[in-house]
Amino acid sequence: MHKLLTFNNEKLLRQALTHRSYVNENPGEGKHNERLEFLGDAILNFISGQYLYCRYPEKGEDELTRLRSALVEEKQLAKFALEIGIELRMRLGKGTIRDGGFQNPNLLSSTFEAVIGAYYLDHNCDVDTVRAIVEPLFDSASKHIVETRSNVDSKNQLQEWVQREVTLNPPKYVTEHIGGPSHAPEFIAKVLIDGKEYGEGKGRSKKDAEKAAAEDALAKLKKRGLLT
Repeated sequence: MHKLLTFNNEKLLRQALTHRSYVNENPGEGKHNERLEFLGDAILNFISGQYLYCRYPEKGEDELTRLRSALVEEKQLAKFALEIGIELRMRLGKGTIRDGGFQNPNLLSSTFEAVIGAYYLDHNCDVDTVRAIVEPLFDSASKHIVETRSNVDSKNQLQEWVQREVTLNPPKYVTEHIGGPSHAPEFIAKVLIDGKEYGEGKGRSKKDAEKAAAEDALAKLKKRGLLT
């Protein structure tokens, strides 16, 4: 059994695993987990922010904020819940079970948050104890999240600069297939801001070409002293 499901106070764990639908069908079974979910959400946001701040000292506020959002979003927390076996322990009402509750990302993620909140209380409100258990889960996900975010980050960064400094209209990418064999095609992309070309890039896919065009635009902006 995962340490997050090992409690001194079993009643607290039971509450963390109890959905409102179960209490509605079984009024004598105690409290549901929504207050614990609120607490767990706050704790996860704090721990994930500190974790990313220390792990990626080269990244700025905007990128850290996006990474934190990805690390504690519903789908990712649902994966954590499955990883530690929460779906096998959730207490759900019969109707919720019929609706696929044990596989529902929203229920899995909210229950995971509730378990985090309960674990914090069960261990004398010691956030370091929670951190020691949660950070290994973050380790298993953060590399993939960073790699995924890096594929779009240059485009995001350019869009943020454009909407901050030039226009609320997002950059426009014009991408063409320019050749290469069928198994390794080559694309060229140009990025336009208010109809003016700011960058150009090549890649083996449209996505790669657009990323290269955004990187080219960012490099030119930095060279001109318009972006730090």
